[in-house]
Order: sequence, then C-alpha cells, then structure tokens
Amino acid sequence: MNNKVTIIIPNYNGAKFLDDCLKSLKKQSISSEVIIIDNGSTDNGIETLRNNLGKHAERYPKTVIHELSENTGFANAVNVGIRLAKTEYVILLNNDTVSDERMTENLLKAIDGKSKVFSVGAKMLQMKEPHNIDDCGDLYCALGWAFSPGRDKSNKNYDRKMKITSACAGAAIYRKDILVQIGGFDEAHFCYLEDVDVGYRARIYGYQNYYEPTAVVYHAGSGTSGSRYNVFKEELTAGNNLYLIYKNMPFLQILLNLPFVIPGILIKQIYFIKKGLGIAYFNGLVGGVKKIIKNSDRKVEFKKRHMKNYVILELELLVNCVRRLVG
Repeated sequence: MNNKVTIIIPNYNGAKFLDDCLKSLKKQSISSEVIIIDNGSTDNGIETLRNNLGKHAERYPKTVIHELSENTGFANAVNVGIRLAKTEYVILLNNDTVSDERMTENLLKAIDGKSKVFSVGAKMLQMKEPHNIDDCGDLYCALGWAFSPGRDKSNKNYDRKMKITSACAGAAIYRKDILVQIGGFDEAHFCYLEDVDVGYRARIYGYQNYYEPTAVVYHAGSGTSGSRYNVFKEELTAGNNLYLIYKNMPFLQILLNLPFVIPGILIKQIYFIKKGLGIAYFNGLVGGVKKIIKNSDRKVEFKKRHMKNYVILELELLVNCVRRLVG
C-alpha cells in the first residue's frame, strides 16, 4: 500500500459508475487507500458497495466510505476527503472514470519532490470516443472564460507535459500541505469552477500546475448533471465565474480586465440564448452577484510579495485570449 497518496472519490448518485471505477483502481501499478465521500445519494450505490465490500472485499482496493447526510456539493465533499486523508498527496477522481493502470504512479512521479508544484492533471479521454480529449487541464483568459485547449480534439496532439492555469479536479493530484495553506476548495462554489479557483489561487501564491499526458483516465462525462449543457450547470458556472474574478483579482486588475470580461459575458449570453439556456445563464449572473455579496470576506488578500505572480498571471490571461479565439 502506497503511503504517499490517497485517492478521493466524491459520489452523488453514481451507482452505475462506481464498480468500474473501483475495479480500475484495484489494477493500479501502485495501490492506495480510496476514500469515497458520498454526498447524500438517493440511489442504491453506496448500499450495494457496502454489501460488496462485506462479501467480496478482494474486488476492490482498500476502500473507506464516508457518508454525508445531504448533497453538499463537490467542493465540500472533497474537502472532507482531504481532511480524512493522512498522506502527503491526494488524487481527486470523478466517480464516472476508469483509470489506466499507471495513472496513480505517473501522477505521483510528476509531483513528488517538486515543492513548487501544487497540482498535476491527468489526460482525460472521452469514454465513448477515446481518441478524443475530454480534458487536458484548464486555461483561464481575460474574457473570463476557463477552457481546456484539447477538448474534443485528437489525443495524439496532447502528448506533451505543459503548464496550465489549473488542473481539472476530475482526475488530478494535489499537494495537501499547499491545499491547507491556501484554504482548500471554496465551498461557496458548490460545484463547477472550484478547481479553476483553487488552481488560480495557488498560482497567486507562486505555485505551478501541470498537465501530465502519461497519466490516462477515461471519463464518461456529466455523470451527475446529465449533459454537457443544462440549466443546473449553466446557472452555477455563470455565477461561479463572476465570483472567481471578484475573489482572486485585486480591484485594479478587475478594472484592467473589464474591457475583456464584459464582451466575454455578452458573447456567452448570446451563445446560451441560441442553446435555449439564456435565462439560466442570466440567472446565474444574478446569483453570482449575490454570491459575491454573501462571501465578500473570502476575497484573496492582496500582498505585495505576490505582485510578480499577479503580473505573470495577467500576461497569461491575455495570451490565453488569443489561444482560445484561434484554437
């Protein structure tokens, strides 16, 4: 049993995914403890898993189940798991994934001993079309958009390690001491963009995030929300994005980026109107303003010693606008 990394799986109504996910973890080249944080599921997944652990424990790696009484969201669930973990590193893994047998080993190799690396994201491939990228890490741009540059593109084009704004928490390894230092995942997000927020926050503190192509995970996608575009997702994403900008950028940086952020919001609004989700996106923006007011005390304090990191991030935000628009 590896004593450096714990795998944390947040679960909400993932009965149809858990068995395949855990079986793939049993086949890992290095074994690790697995902590499942159940977010008040209403299906029979956890009950079935408990029965299987009792009767067929050999089918799974060492697995601990921690049940929450209600759906507290992704951010809170992983924070609970992180607190329970006793290891130097934690891997966050979606329940609707199947991991290549060297996923754990390769993520650990990519971060172990590198004190300035906060997180490393896996190469996430689409379960149904594994020749295509599902996620290869996220970039954030001055338009206020987070995007994965390889989404829906051939995985052959993303075989090189690269720096990213943030790792996708659907399959990524994190250094636990830095998570504690910067305040963990922000539970105000509930779900969506909480991984961009924590990765961006780590960058402010001077840490780095990477994408590791040799750590491969197959992802069904939208296992909880049900589809790539839906009312629940767009409301939360729109609101969380406003909150992310307010929280992580000093006032002057917000002013500097307004000429980009405002058009970015308008473009998204038009896009989602065409998708039949215009009201959801607008309601999300309203919700984001309310979230800012309610959580104004969570704004990252500006410190002069981080000025260099803010400048580097701002330059990346501008460059990433070009990468997003021409990519």
